Amino acid sequence: MKTNITLIGMPGAGKSTVGIILAKNLGMGFIDTDVLIQTHERKSLQQIMDTCGHLGLRAVEEREILDLRVAHHVIATGGSAAYSPAAMAHLGCISTIVFLQAGFDEIKRRIHNFETRGIAKDKNQSFEALFKERQVLYRQYAEVTIDCNRLDQEQAALQLAAALPSYGF
Repeated sequence: MKTNITLIGMPGAGKSTVGIILAKNLGMGFIDTDVLIQTHERKSLQQIMDTCGHLGLRAVEEREILDLRVAHHVIATGGSAAYSPAAMAHLGCISTIVFLQAGFDEIKRRIHNFETRGIAKDKNQSFEALFKERQVLYRQYAEVTIDCNRLDQEQAALQLAAALPSYGF
């Protein structure tokens, strides 16, 4: 039985903030896989990118997700988790996967540190190309999609909680 909720989406979609609010509202634990990576690697995401490249960061992210053995948690993934079929299959077995969808203009408005945030992308890839590429992956894995374009984080968490009873929560 799935006892966790996993949030996927672009950097800036609100996964961490909505996740914390949702976990608090539902009486669940909270895990941010980006924080796990930084704690275990003792480096920021950008430092990992600088030393190992975007594929190296994605490999570390996959390993952290595959090592997750939790119950009754909200899990906020890094934006590139959806590149790993193995990681997403694991998350799909232990959780309901929720895509926090926000449009390109909204994400661009929210993110001001695109070049230094530690976003796992090829050096020559534009933010818009990355956005378009990832939307396909997020939709592929999502069991629930929440449109966050006109919602603040509290509203997104409330809308998500309202959608979850039909998924066993």
